[in-house]
Amino acid sequence: MDIKKLIGKHQLISKQIRADELFVLLSELKNVVTNQVQGDLVELGCYEGTSALFFTRLLNDLKSDKKLWLYDSFEGLPEKTSEDDSAAGVAFKGGELKASKARLAKNFVKAGLKIPEIKRAWFYELDPSDLPDQVCFAFLDGDFYESIVDSLKLVVPLIAKGGVILVDDYQNLALPGVAKAVNEYAERYDWKVQTQKSLAVIRM
Repeated sequence: MDIKKLIGKHQLISKQIRADELFVLLSELKNVVTNQVQGDLVELGCYEGTSALFFTRLLNDLKSDKKLWLYDSFEGLPEKTSEDDSAAGVAFKGGELKASKARLAKNFVKAGLKIPEIKRAWFYELDPSDLPDQVCFAFLDGDFYESIVDSLKLVVPLIAKGGVILVDDYQNLALPGVAKAVNEYAERYDWKVQTQKSLAVIRM
């Protein structure tokens, strides 16, 4: 499966992720599927489904039976905390980047793809029963410190050996809370955090 061809074949339906970042995500997903890592996929912070559509396309092309689970408040960003303060990030505030669950589902229908599991909730409202029993691939796109902390609390205990966690905006100076949350967890668990484009990549 040529990932660059897959990306070039389909339109990116929003500007929330770039093609080069998508290439990193799909490459990591291909690795866990090819290596037969146990578990399903989760994406916390899916917006209108740009990356989720490509995850589904790649799973289909690889003939994988892994399931995709999507989580979003569909209320836009939560309120910032002090960890998120940045002069470069004034445009990021509560209520921005609001999407709708109906629009997300419609995008899958329009693309001719099966609608994945979709759970509407703030991340702090979720508990382990809302997630699959085991996770091989987690994409966290919460933008703010507390959202990433809440996501990691949920996902880390479920990650299978050989699985991967990818966190968007790790190197985005406008969203400093993301790196702070990841780095705190990395120190606690002695993780090696790699960076590719704006993403943090943690291979378990």
